[in-house]
Amino acid sequence: MSAQAPPELSKEHRRELARAYKLLERDSLATKLAEWAGKPLENVLSHIPGPLRARAERAIEKAILECLKIAVNSFKDAPQRRPRTGFAALTAGLAGGVGGLLGAAALPLELPVTTILMLRAIADIARHYGEDLSRLEARLACVEVFAHGADKREDMGYYASRALLGRLSADLSALLLQKGAAGAAAPATAALSGEVATRFGVVVWERTAASALPLVGAAGAAAINVSFMNHFQRVAHGHFMVRRLERIYGVEAVQARYEALVEAGREREETAQLRGREDRKRTGSRNGSRATA
Repeated sequence: MSAQAPPELSKEHRRELARAYKLLERDSLATKLAEWAGKPLENVLSHIPGPLRARAERAIEKAILECLKIAVNSFKDAPQRRPRTGFAALTAGLAGGVGGLLGAAALPLELPVTTILMLRAIADIARHYGEDLSRLEARLACVEVFAHGADKREDMGYYASRALLGRLSADLSALLLQKGAAGAAAPATAALSGEVATRFGVVVWERTAASALPLVGAAGAAAINVSFMNHFQRVAHGHFMVRRLERIYGVEAVQARYEALVEAGREREETAQLRGREDRKRTGSRNGSRATA
C-alpha cells in the first residue's frame, strides 16, 4: 500500500506561507544596522572591553532564563486580539533611549526590561495566530523566537533549527510534567536557555555595536531598539504563521512547501550572483579595451 501524499495547500495558504518565508529568511538585523551605520559592526564590537562584554553575556543569559521562567509559569490570560506591536516597539524604544544615555554599560540593566517586553509582544502575536498559551509547548515556542531571530546558519535552516529547539523544549516539558515547577532549575532548563541565549546574544551584540557608534546618542539608541523589537516581531509573525498552517495541513506538507521556497530562493540568489560576476567581467573587459585603445 503506497504512502498517502501530504495534502496540498490552498492558494491563499500558499501565499501566507510565502509571506512567512520572507519574514523568516529576509535580511538579518545586522545587515540593516550596518547599512544604517555605514560600516561593518564587527569593527565596533572589537573595541568593547572584555569586562563589559562578560557582564553583558551574563545579562543575556539572565534575560533569556527569566523569559523561560515566565513561559514555564504561564502567561496571564488575555483575549485573542490583533497584536499591539506599535505599543511594544514604542516602549522598547523608550528603554533603549535610556540605555543610549548611559552607553553599552547600561546593557545589564536595560536588556532584561526590553526582553520581557518583547516576550509579551511575541505572546500577543502567538495568540493572534491561534496558539493556546495554556499549553507549555506553545509558551516555549514564544521563547524560541529569540533564537529564530538570529542569522541563519548555512548548515541549519529554519526547520532544522526548530527540530533542535523542539528536542530541548520536549526534554524540559517532560521534566516539568514529572517534577513540576521545581524542575525549572534542572539541566534541561539550562540546555534550552543556553541554546536560545547563544543565538539571541549574536543579535544583541549587533544592536549593541550599532548603539555604541559615535554620535548615536539617546534618540539613535531608541531608534535602534525599535528596529530590534520590530525584527523579532516580524520573526514571530512568520514563525506562528507556519505553526498555524501546520495545525491545518500537518508538518510534513508545510515543511515540504517551505523548503521548496528556500530552494527557489537559493537558486535566484545564485543566478543573481552569476549575473553580477558576468557584468563585472564585461565591465572590466570594456575598461581594458579603452585603456589599450
